[in-house]
Amino acid sequence: MERAQLPLNALRAFDASARHLNFTRAAAELCVSQGAISHQVARLEARLDVKLFRRLPRGLALTDEGLGLAPVLSELFDRMSATLARYQGDAQEVLTVGVVGAFASGWLLPRLAAFRADCQQIDLRLMTNNNRVDLAGEGLDFAIRYGDGAWHGVDAEAVMDAPLSPVCAPALQARLATPADLTGETLLRSFRADEWPAWFQAASATCPPLRGPVFDSSTTMAATASAGLGVALVPVAMFGRDLNLGHLVRPFDIEITTGRYWLTRLKSREDSPAMARFRGWLRRAAA
Repeated sequence: MERAQLPLNALRAFDASARHLNFTRAAAELCVSQGAISHQVARLEARLDVKLFRRLPRGLALTDEGLGLAPVLSELFDRMSATLARYQGDAQEVLTVGVVGAFASGWLLPRLAAFRADCQQIDLRLMTNNNRVDLAGEGLDFAIRYGDGAWHGVDAEAVMDAPLSPVCAPALQARLATPADLTGETLLRSFRADEWPAWFQAASATCPPLRGPVFDSSTTMAATASAGLGVALVPVAMFGRDLNLGHLVRPFDIEITTGRYWLTRLKSREDSPAMARFRGWLRRAAA
């Protein structure tokens, strides 16, 4: 194809869609409508006579042809951007990261100033969640989530361990001399039903019937505990500020590990320059 015939707008639309795997996110990046992006990609597919995406109920997936074209275009656009930046000053690359709430508030947010100092060329967009994310459907470059690292179609890199331990309000601690004393307290629970039984087993105590409220957020559960409304089993490393200020206390030092925090991305996409810089920074900061 001759240079004069290159469909540059369609190629830009495809490149953005391939990076986000989402037409809506691609449209937001290029400041056009979602319909315009979809139309440009369809025109490119018709011109090349191949399908570049599989349209899913939520988001997109690259076909084999799309997987072959995406890294070539990404490299070319990155090189053009870097060259033009020499004339226009430093340009920022948008990076969208989904983060489970406890990790965001307990670890990442206190380090954002250090991140900005190290990675000034990244325009970071954070989207907090309750550990349920759809990388393709939400147009996320990365998601930091808690679990065992076994998510279908996802590349997962361990970030840090997250041992769980009980926390409660200081006034409640006086009633807790041994783990068995928890039997008479309201035990706040996450949607993972095995956590309290595993902790009582580690404490060599009998787990009582679990009837306390169920939460989808460790942050909300810890806030409920600090209000004196029960005992929460949380990743204590994410609540150091509340523990240091005395809003929460640890009645027992016994910990269990049922998962860890992971940096995840879709296997179908490679790291962009901004993704690679963020991954490197996260490794250094977590170490």
